[in-house]
Order: sequence, then C-alpha cells, then structure tokens
Amino acid sequence: MLKMFQRFRNIDWVFLTIIVGLTVMQVWCTMMMVDYMADIITSITYLSYQTDPSQLGDAFLAIFNSSDINGSWENLIAALEKVTLPDPTIAPMLEHIANASMGDIWLNGGMMLLVTASSAIIQAIISVLASAIAAHFATSVRTDLNAKVSRFSLQEINRFSTASLVTRSTNDIEQVQMTMLLMMRMVFAAPVTAIWAICKIESASWQLTTAVAVAVVLLLVCLFAIMVVVLPKFKVSQRYIDRINGIARENLSGIRVVHAYNAEGYQEAKFKKANDDLTHLNLFTGRVMGLLSPIMIIIMDGITLAIYWLGASLINAAEISYADVSSFTMLATQIIMAFMMLLMMFVMWPRASVSAKRINEVIETEPSIKNPDQPLCPAKLGTIEFDHVSFHYPDGEENVLTDINFKAKKGDVVAIIGATGCGKSTLVNMIARLYDVSEGTVKVDGVDVRQMDQKDLRSRIGFVPQRGLLFSGTVKSNIKFGEDDLSDEKMKEAADVACATPFIEKMDGGFEAPIAQGGTNVSGGQRQRLCIARAVATDPEIYVFDDSFSALDFKTDLQVRTNIKEHSKGATRIIVAQRIGTIMDADLIIVLDEGKAVGMGTHKQLLQDCPTYRDIALSQLSKEELGL
Repeated sequence: MLKMFQRFRNIDWVFLTIIVGLTVMQVWCTMMMVDYMADIITSITYLSYQTDPSQLGDAFLAIFNSSDINGSWENLIAALEKVTLPDPTIAPMLEHIANASMGDIWLNGGMMLLVTASSAIIQAIISVLASAIAAHFATSVRTDLNAKVSRFSLQEINRFSTASLVTRSTNDIEQVQMTMLLMMRMVFAAPVTAIWAICKIESASWQLTTAVAVAVVLLLVCLFAIMVVVLPKFKVSQRYIDRINGIARENLSGIRVVHAYNAEGYQEAKFKKANDDLTHLNLFTGRVMGLLSPIMIIIMDGITLAIYWLGASLINAAEISYADVSSFTMLATQIIMAFMMLLMMFVMWPRASVSAKRINEVIETEPSIKNPDQPLCPAKLGTIEFDHVSFHYPDGEENVLTDINFKAKKGDVVAIIGATGCGKSTLVNMIARLYDVSEGTVKVDGVDVRQMDQKDLRSRIGFVPQRGLLFSGTVKSNIKFGEDDLSDEKMKEAADVACATPFIEKMDGGFEAPIAQGGTNVSGGQRQRLCIARAVATDPEIYVFDDSFSALDFKTDLQVRTNIKEHSKGATRIIVAQRIGTIMDADLIIVLDEGKAVGMGTHKQLLQDCPTYRDIALSQLSKEELGL
C-alpha cells in the first residue's frame, strides 16, 4: 500500500501538507468549541447565583442580606476588598458572579457558532483536496495498469486471467482510492484530536482521566478481537469477486451457446454458487463489523455515565465545577471518536493492502516479450524463416512445437494443416511475436524477431486471428482500426478485396453502421471478412491467416484469396486451414501432427509422400477429385 504513495505528484504533496495544516486548525476549532461550551455553562451558573444567592449557602445569604451589604452585589464586592478571606479564590468568583450578564452567553454562543462554521468550511476544503488527490491517484493507477496490460504477451494474460485483470482495474483500484480518501480525511485528524484532548483533560482530574483510559483500552481490545476475525475474510473476498466477474463475462460472451443448449439454468447455478459464496462472506464480515456500532455506543454511554458519576462526587467535594465536568465529557467523546476513527482505518487498511498488492503485482510484472535495446530494422523483403523452432508454455513440461524448419520467400503461399490441437495457431503466433520461441529462431526479413522493435515487426504483418474479433464502433472504425490516417477510398478498396462491400451496403448506415462489442450483431462470415479487410487495409508485406476462411463458403473463400493475390502482389501469405480446398494451390504445405512437422511439400507431393496429409485429403474429397 505504501508503494502507492510514490505515484503522488508534487502538487499532491502540497495538497497533503495543506490538509495536515487544515486538520490542525479543525481540531483547534473543536477544542475551542469545548472551551466556549464550558464558558457558557459557567456564565449560566453565575447568572443563576446572581438571581438566587441562596444557592451559595445560608451563611453567605445572611452576609448578603446584612445591613452593610443590603442585597447588593456591588456593596458585597466593595466590602470584600476591605477584608482578608481564608480562601483567595472566593473574591474573584464573587466578582465574576456580580459582573455576569446575558451578554456573556451571547458572546460565547456566537463564538461557538463561528468556530463551528469555521470547522465546517475547513472540513469542506479538506474533502475537496482529498478528493482531488484520490481521483488523480486512481486515474494514474488505472492508466498505468491499462498501459501495462496492453504490453503483456499472451503468457501474462493467461497467468492473471482476463476476469482478474478486470477486477484489479476496477474494484481493487476503487478500494484503494476510497481508503486513501478516508485516510486523508480521518487518519490525520484522529491522532491530533486524541493527543490534544488528552493533554487538556490530563490536568483536570486524574479520576476522570483514569475512566477515559479504561474506556479506550476496552475499545482497543474489542476492535482488535473483531479485526482478528474479519481480516482473513477480506483477503478471500477479492478472489470471489474475480470468480464472479469471470462467470459473468463467460456467460455474456457465450450467450448464444447458452441459449442454444438451454443451459440458462446451468449457468445461473454456477453464478448463484459464486454469488452465494461472496454473499455469505460479506454477511459474515458485515455482521461482525456490525458489532462495532453497539460496542462504541455502549463504551461512549458508559464513559459519559462514569464521568457524571465521578464528577458529581468531585463537585460535592468542591474539587471540580459542573462546567469542567461537561467539557470533560465532550473531550472524552472526542478521544473515543478519535481512537474509533483511527482503528477503523486499521480495519480498512488490510483490505486496501490486499487490493494494492494485487494492483502492484500487475504493474510490477515485466512483460516476457520486450523490445531489444538496439532494435534492428531490416529492409522489407517479405521472407519468413523458422530455424529449428521449439516451443513450450512456461508451466508446460512437454513441447507444443518441436524442431520446426521452413522458409517462405517473398510472394510465397505457405499453408499449415493438421489435427485440432497440433500447434498450428501457436506456430503463426510466433511470427508476430505474440509468443517467443523456447528454442531456435524465427526470422522475418532475415532478422530474428527478438531483435526487432515489436511495433515495426507487427506493422509488416497483416494478422487475421482464428477468432475474428470486432470492436464496438462502426464498420469504418473497425476496418481503419489503428490506421486513423487511412483514406475512405483505401478503406472501401480493402472491403472490396475481402468481399465485404455487398453486405456492408445492405446494413443500415453502410460503412457508418454500428458494430457491437465483439461483432455480435454480424454473422461469423461477415465478421471474418471485416477482419480480413482490416488486415488488407494496412498493406502488409506478410499476411497471416489463422483459419480465417473457415466461416466462408467455398465460392467466397476462393474469391477472397484471389482478390488478395491480385491486390497484394508480392505479399507473402501464411494460411492456417482445415479445408484442403483452401490450401491446394499453396507453394508449400506444412503438415503438423502433435507439434511436429510430419510432411512438407506441395499438394501433389504430400498426397504421394505423407500418409497424414492423404488421410486428411481423403476425408474431405474423393480420389477422383484429388486425382488419385
């Protein structure tokens, strides 16, 4: 949590200093209000004595009504100046009683209103400054978190999971922000108030001070017991929120499958289980934390009762006045509230610390794929070479790909085919350096991709992923994705190449037609064609199609590939496909089986030399169609 304060700007530290200064002023106003309250009570008491002198005792009343005094406070004060009294404090008190007036009450009451208004204004300023610091902090952390996640490779994304990253970017940041806001508004005031109030009451009465000390100890013991029970639960709650976010995201992204299989009940049961776990946890922590309020009320009422009980005895013994007891009660309340605020922060701090730790885990994680210190920028040759490439996932024991060797020259069409899970997508992901090889070298334009700047490398590649993904916006914004300066003419040309123009023109708005998040408002084939148009629009030297024609019919598939060949003459094309018809005319076909290349060559060569390829071909086409 303390690492988070390193994100403060210089102006934030200035604001924080101002907050500390204003907090001292606010506490001073609070203490002044206690003093003015005591003065009002004293003035009321003196006026009461002035109106009814009998309250001072029969002996005093007899003197007050004697012939020399004649019931006049002025005569009494004049007479007292001529005699020596055994108690020197009596004369000043009688003088105060004689001079007491309603003006004293109005003056002290007005000063109370003034310091109260000042305290409210100071609190408002503190709230504004604290909100500004907390809001900027949250913005800064959220920005850095998003920037870091954007640089993550697939390895880091898989490590944290998408649902957890969403939780860390929202709920965790809000948790830290709220704690920081309350801390700036409360944690500075609490110790200043407690110390100031303790210093004021310590000199008043040791008996009353002892009562307050006992109350504080009881409060500390109760809160410590509650913290011991609750804090471990806070650490679990964030994981439960991760799980709920993951299930909700899975349910929304797969809503079509859920409906198709009538699996609403199954998904609702999954969500209910996760939601119930979080609910039970929050109910438990809420119930335990709910004990704070009655405990605090009992302790505060108890200390008030103790102060009045002890104060009555001290007043009878003439050791303290009623005004002192009243101000002592207010100060004791301030002390209890200060410790309560301070300990509440200690309760909130661990929960925020868990969130801060989760945030720091992401921010401090270095992407496994980094740019080199001195990146190379080779000439655009359109060549790709895999030199003894092997790959395994960080937590995996066995290779996903083993000893892959091939070279694609400029303008070549290289096709990759194989059974599901044989490593086709992993292989093409290494071209754009979405994964780094475990062994060997992947070269683009004659240079190891690890020696190239990632932005430069990916600008040379038009990548169409296996799962066509569109972003919320319009058809135009999706085709121009990342290419803001792309002209409308070039955008429309790319749509023509991808055979997307006919269905785009039928959409309401044409190229300005809205696209929902993930492209859920268009069909699978339309989504694939828009993704292909997005790749064509960048004019890459290398195309990578990761099973990007699977949702197209044979006629459209052939037309799109023909258009790309004519439009991007000289561009190298890497095609991952399941259909033999899509790859029959490729210059080189690589057959993968369990991560190994079991065959390389042209269509005709593989039909003769590769049993695996022949089996795949015969499962889709007849011998006559294959020319066997």
